Amino acid sequence: MDASADKPHILVVDDDTRLRELLKSFLSRNGFRVTAASSAAEARQRLQGLDFDLIVLDVMMPGQTGLEFAAELRRNDDVPILMLTAMGDPKDRIAGLEKGVDDYLGKPFEPRELLLRIQNVLRRARPADPAQQAERMVAFGPFQFDVELGELAQKGKRVPLTDAEIALLRALAARLGQVLSREALCKSVGSDVNERAIDVQVTRLRRKIEPDPGFPRYLRTVRGQGYRLVDA
Repeated sequence: MDASADKPHILVVDDDTRLRELLKSFLSRNGFRVTAASSAAEARQRLQGLDFDLIVLDVMMPGQTGLEFAAELRRNDDVPILMLTAMGDPKDRIAGLEKGVDDYLGKPFEPRELLLRIQNVLRRARPADPAQQAERMVAFGPFQFDVELGELAQKGKRVPLTDAEIALLRALAARLGQVLSREALCKSVGSDVNERAIDVQVTRLRRKIEPDPGFPRYLRTVRGQGYRLVDA
C-alpha cells in the first residue's frame, strides 16, 4: 500500500509559477501530498477527479479571482480554504472570510507560518471523536462552552468573551461543580494575574452569563474558598 495515501492532500492554486513550485516542494517535504493549479479553471478540473483536504488559494489571479472561486466552491463544497493575498487591507481579509475562507495569510509570508496555519485549519476540520466532543463541550444553564475553541454560546447565539474571560471560564469549566481557589485561578489565567484581578474578571464574566449578576446562579462564590461553576 502506498504510504503517501495517508498524507493530507493539498491543492495549491496560484498563477505565480515560481511560488507555486516553491510551495509544492516545501509542503511535500513537510508531509503533504500536493497538487498544483495555475488558475481557478485548472483547479476546477483537479477537483473533478481528486479529493483534497485543503486548498491554498491565491486571491489575485487572471480570469476568475480567488475570492470568486472561493464563493463558487462554498455553494456545494466545504473543503477548507486558506487564502493567500498581497492585499493588506482589512476589508479584503473580511471579504475572504465572508466568502467562507477558513484562514488568511498575507504575502510575503514565512513558510513556517504557512505550515502552522495549514496544520491548524486541518485540525479544526478533522471530525471530532464523539467522546472527545462531549469532553470539550461544557453546558451550564442555557449556555454551551467549547473548551477547545474558547467559544461561549447561549441558545446558539455566540457570546463575545475577552481572552482573560476565556481563560477563567476554561479553568472553571474543566472542574465543573468544584471549588477553585483564587490562587488556582491565578495560575490558570496567567502568572502575572493577582487575586484582585480574578475578582474583577469574575464580576465581568457574571455580567455576560448571569440573569442577575448580583445573585449569581452559575458562577458562585464559596466564601473563604473561591469560586465554582455549576450547571443549575
